[in-house]
Amino acid sequence: MSRENGFVIAGGGLAAGKAAEELRQQGYDGPLVLIGDEAERPYIRPPLSKGYLLGKEDRESIFVHPENWYREHDVDLLTGTRVTAVDAHARQVELTGGRRMPYAKLLLATGSSPRRLTVPGADLDNVLYLRRVGDSERLKAAFTPGARIVVVGGGWIGLETAAAARTAGALVTVLEHSELPLLKVLGREAAEAFADLHRDHGVVLRPHAAVERITGDGTRADGVQLADGTRLPADAVVVGIGITPNVQLAEAAGLQVRNGIVTDERLRTSAPDVHAAGDVANAYHPRLGRHLRVEHWANALHQPRTAALAMLGKEAAYDRLPYFYTDQYDLGMEYTGYTEPGGYDRVVFRGNPAERRFIAFWLSGDRVLAGMSVNVWNVIDSVRVLFESGASVADAALSDPETPLDSLLP
Repeated sequence: MSRENGFVIAGGGLAAGKAAEELRQQGYDGPLVLIGDEAERPYIRPPLSKGYLLGKEDRESIFVHPENWYREHDVDLLTGTRVTAVDAHARQVELTGGRRMPYAKLLLATGSSPRRLTVPGADLDNVLYLRRVGDSERLKAAFTPGARIVVVGGGWIGLETAAAARTAGALVTVLEHSELPLLKVLGREAAEAFADLHRDHGVVLRPHAAVERITGDGTRADGVQLADGTRLPADAVVVGIGITPNVQLAEAAGLQVRNGIVTDERLRTSAPDVHAAGDVANAYHPRLGRHLRVEHWANALHQPRTAALAMLGKEAAYDRLPYFYTDQYDLGMEYTGYTEPGGYDRVVFRGNPAERRFIAFWLSGDRVLAGMSVNVWNVIDSVRVLFESGASVADAALSDPETPLDSLLP
C-alpha cells in the first residue's frame, strides 16, 4: 500500500487499534499506517493485571483484533518500529533508522510508562513493573506458592498484582506511603473496605512505608530496606507507583503539553491535523468543564471514535464520564464519575462497606459527582445517568436500598 498522504497512528495499544477500526468503519478508505514499538499487534492491558496474569485468559484473548484483521482492512501495521520524531510543519513522522513518512492526519496514541523507583538497587533483575505483556508473564512466573513478594505501591495496579500473587499462593507484603491504600482516591470508608479485603486474604499491609533501597547481590534483589530500618526479604519486588504519559514526541514537536498532550473536546492538539487519544491525552471534557487525563481502559476504548470522526472532519466531542473497574479475589467493582481529592463534601453508602457489597456515592451539596458499585451489579449506568441529569438527591434516598436509583431522576 502507498503511504503517501495517508493517515498515521503512532502507538500500538488499545487506542491505536480501535482508532484504525473506527477510521475504517467511518468510511476512510485511504492509506492507513499503524506504528507500534512493541513486537506484538495492539492488545488490551487490563487482562495483564487480571485474567491473563491469573491464568484465566489465554494470550490470544488480549489482542484488539485477530492477526489477519489488519491485512483484511488494508491497515499497514508496523510493529517493532518506533516513531522518533514528528515534524508538524512538514507533516511528517520520522521512524527508527531515520526513515521519514508523510501524513495527512496524525493520531498520537503513545500511551504511558510506569514510574520507576529511583532508590539504590532499583535496577536489579527481579524488580518488576507491569505495563506490557512480557511484564505480565514475568510476574506470573514469579508468583509461585511460598514466594515472598513485596509490592511497592497500594494503587490499583499494586492491589491487583497483590491479589494475583496471593491467589497463586505467594506471601505478599504491600508497602503504601499513606495510611491506607487508595485513601487519596476513595476516601477513608471505601479505602478501608479494600484494605480489609487484602488483610482477610493474608496480605500484610505496611502503611507510611518509605523504601530506602533494594538489597541484593548485585544482580538479583533479595529484599527491601525501609527508611525505618526494617528489611523485608523478597524473591521479587513489584513496583506500582503510577504512570507518566509518553509526551516526548509531542514536546519535541512543539505541541502544547501539560500533564499529557493538551487537546480540545474533539481530541485535536495545538498542531494542525494532529490528534491525541488514550492515556497520553489531556482532553477538554465538556461535561466536567475542565481538561482531564484519564489512565483507564475505557478512555482508550472510546476516545478513538471521537478522534476518528474529527480526523475525517466530522462533528464529534468526547464527553463520556470516566469509568474503570477492578477484580480482586471475589470482589468486583465498577466506578464512574470524577472527583478530585477534597473536591467533594461527603460519601454516602448504600449497604455496608465492611460486608463488601455496597454502592458509594461522592457528593457535593445535593449532587452526585461519582459512584462506585462493589459486588452490586447492573447499577453503574443508573449512577452515570444520575450524574448527567444534575438531579438534586437526598442522602436518605441514596442510602435506602429500597429506593430504585432510577426513581431519583427528575
